[in-house]
Amino acid sequence: TKSRFVLHKISKEEAAYKLCRVKRVTRGPKGTPYAITHDGRTLRYPDPDVKPNDTVRVDVSTGKMMDYIKFEPGNAVMISGGNNM
Repeated sequence: TKSRFVLHKISKEEAAYKLCRVKRVTRGPKGTPYAITHDGRTLRYPDPDVKPNDTVRVDVSTGKMMDYIKFEPGNAVMISGGNNM
């Protein structure tokens, strides 16, 4: 794809998790809190500090949230698309 990305190998530890962006945090039936991620995953009982646009690290085998990164000024990002690239 126009030489923008280069494939590289990842270790077993990196293959065990996935980074997901939180789209929405709401409450379900009986007040159960849950978060919806960009790829459609539903994480029940997320950390109370997790808000929309934060990034969570999800364990691939169990589907549970391992930790999170707040979306705030000063954090490093990687832009993969858009008009201003």
